[in-house]
Amino acid sequence: MDSAEVLKEIAEQVTVCEKCNLHFSRKKAVPGEGPSSVELMFIGEGPGFYENELGRPFVGQAGKFLDELLARAGVSREKVFITNVVKCRPPGNHDPEPEELSACRGYLERQIEALNPRVIVTLGRFSMAHFLPYAKISSAHGKATWVNGRLVVAMYHPAAALHQPSLQETVLEDFSHLPEFIKLAQKTQAGHVISASAAVDPAESTTQPAPAQPHTEQHSLLDILPDQAVEPPAPPADDPDDSGPVQLSLF
Repeated sequence: MDSAEVLKEIAEQVTVCEKCNLHFSRKKAVPGEGPSSVELMFIGEGPGFYENELGRPFVGQAGKFLDELLARAGVSREKVFITNVVKCRPPGNHDPEPEELSACRGYLERQIEALNPRVIVTLGRFSMAHFLPYAKISSAHGKATWVNGRLVVAMYHPAAALHQPSLQETVLEDFSHLPEFIKLAQKTQAGHVISASAAVDPAESTTQPAPAQPHTEQHSLLDILPDQAVEPPAPPADDPDDSGPVQLSLF
């Protein structure tokens, strides 16, 4: 099957999925939407009220803000794929439970495999933890890490900025670098093979090959010291700067 057929099959399976208790309270599952061939993929956390009503991702207030962020970055929503780590709305917009994340993990992995995006942008700490399980959103946001040959960029969830106005400038700044991250991925992947889980300095990688030995540190486009070692961050649940449970409330 080609990628479009695979994505359609996944969507059909998600629609009738009963792998976890979320199916009891859902109105419509939200598999995700976008072209079957993309360079850029966004992964949020879970559907909210409006998504549950319409079966589409990011159509509430957080979705409107995401549209604005994409427009400011010069990225068309019609040219990206958007999904979530859980495909059904958690009752009361609670944080995704481990069993809910586990139930949807296979769908997400198959979507990533089918789409094969150059860049994956994670929105919020739960989607970030899928790729960077020990990172803190407060320190990882706006930075890029090579994971299995793809550039993974952690971002705050748009809902976090709506709940915490102090984050809005940070989110705007992080999104403004999306075109640079896409160009970096294009040039790097065209030039050589990426080592799995290798972090790179985007400012340097446009002219230099990726590090021969994989690193675990993340790098920003703004102020990087090449090959700077960092301590592994604490698990995301303890991050005081994340928006916590309210991240899901505006989806």
